[in-house]
This record gives sequence, C-alpha cells and structure tokens, in this order.
Amino acid sequence: MPITKVKTNSHEEWLEERKKSLGGSDMGAILGMNPYSSAYTVWAEKTGKLPPFEGNEWTKLGNDLEGYVAQRFTEASGLKVSVDKATWRNSKYPHLHANIDRKVVGQKAGVECKLTSELNAKKYKDGEFPDRFYAQCCAYLLITEYDRWYLTVLIYGKGVKIYQMTRIPNDNVPEWCEASVYVDDAELESLARASADFWNNHVLTNIPPIADGTDSTSKTISTIYPESNGDTVSLMAYENDLNQYMSLAEHIKSLKESQDEIGNRIKAYMGESGRGESNRFKVTWTSSTRSTFDHKRFAADHPQMDLTSYYKSTPTRTFKVNER
Repeated sequence: MPITKVKTNSHEEWLEERKKSLGGSDMGAILGMNPYSSAYTVWAEKTGKLPPFEGNEWTKLGNDLEGYVAQRFTEASGLKVSVDKATWRNSKYPHLHANIDRKVVGQKAGVECKLTSELNAKKYKDGEFPDRFYAQCCAYLLITEYDRWYLTVLIYGKGVKIYQMTRIPNDNVPEWCEASVYVDDAELESLARASADFWNNHVLTNIPPIADGTDSTSKTISTIYPESNGDTVSLMAYENDLNQYMSLAEHIKSLKESQDEIGNRIKAYMGESGRGESNRFKVTWTSSTRSTFDHKRFAADHPQMDLTSYYKSTPTRTFKVNER
C-alpha cells in the first residue's frame, strides 16, 4: 500500500513532520490562491528561515470549534464522521502530506472543517467558495486516494454551508450540498507536479521563488532580513526593475492626488454632515477624538525618572529609491 500514517506524540513532533513536505493548506499559497500566505512565505517556512505559523486568535477559534463544525456536517448530511490525527503520506507523492479534520465512516470520503466571519459571507454565495480551500481539498483527495471531500464552512452567525469535491463523474449532488465540483485525475496530477516542482526547485535547492507583492511576502522578507549592515551591492541586474519602480511611484503619486481631489470635492459639499448616500455608495465622514501620550513632554516634566525600561526598540528598515 502506498499510503502510510505517521503518528506524532507532541505538537513539536508534528511541526517537525510538517517541515518534510507540503501540506494541503500550503498548496493554495504556492499556486497563488491564498491572500494570507504566499509561495515565498512557504519556501521560507520549509527551509527554516521563518518559524512555522502557529496560528492566531481566529485560527485558534477555528480549532476549538472544529468538533462543532463536524457535528453540524453530520446533522446536515446524516453521515457519521471520525477523528484521524495522523499525518497521511502517499509514496506516489512524497512532496505532500495531509492532516485531515474528519473521515466519513463507511465511505472513502473526508471532511474539511472551516470557520469564517459573517463579513466573508459574500464569498460563499451561489455555490462559490475560496480557491485556496479547493486546492487544499484536492490535495487531500490526491494523498488519501478518496473519492469525495466535503468542505464544511460555519459562517459565524449565518449558518453552515457544505460543498462536495468528487472524483466520480456525474456524481450525485446531495440536497444538503451547496455545490458539487468534479475533480478529474489530470487536475490532481497537475497539482502533484506543482508540489514536486516547488519542492525540488525551491526548497531542496534553497532558491526562493520570485518575490511577489503580497503582504505575506513583504512581512516574510522583513522577518528574514530585519537589520542592515554597511555593505553596498551592485543592482545592475535590477536596472529595469528600478526604472519601473520609479515610474510606478510617480503614477501612484498622480493617482493619489487625483483621488484626494475627488475626496475633497465631496467633503466640501458634505460640510458638517457625517454621512452621505448615492445609488451605489455610502460615505461616512464622522468626527472622532484620539488621545496620545506625549512621552517627550512627560520626560521633560519628570527629569529625575529613568524611562529607558519603558521604551521598546524594534528594528525597522526603510526602503527608498532615489535617482543618482
């Protein structure tokens, strides 16, 4: 059997196991489908340049409510599920692994449980759902060799939506599913090639993918290179990039001035009104008061106090491009 399950005894062991290959959640990032992570960030994590993502308050809430989301799946579908905490591997696809949320009892099917804010409800209209979840479920179909995967999303305060991904042509679409997507073998093999290419060409060689303009990549680069030294490097190979950078900077400045001009016309018309409406838009221009602590004045008024321990130093780097 090409499929094996690796059990770990601690969170640390699990993190180490994840470093050995790409997980389902990584696939959306390397394919450019994840607005919260990028291929560059995944490369940095897998090569040890960046600590693995430990989650945030929202992902912690999602983990805490995973069992509840699975329960809602069972209530809607009538299908029983079971927990599987092992890391799944398939010798056919050594560059991938799967940590699945639930297995469907008695079927070759799995369940991915998600939690999202009601602010994201529009992303789940008319049978649609985020591409990164599609990539994740497809990776699990590939690794486990299952027939179906169900994406179950609890939209906080709005209810549950379930989507079916199936490898069965002309598969039945359950009435409790928002939509069913057929995934053929060619698409799964394409995903397998993408994972192998990324692992072999970037992770094993330690050569990063091209840096994109996402916030994830920006934060990753700043984390990897937090401080500068006194060296000067040649940027002759980037002359065209620098020309384009400066051209875009001028264009952005011009666009910002145009945007501000329009905004000022609207604000001048609104006057003291805090809100305005048109057929398509709602505008707010409301008053608020912000209080800030004047630390310089406080230090001047209390010269005898040593305030050094209250200052937090954080290294920052400022990127500027000027013509010579």
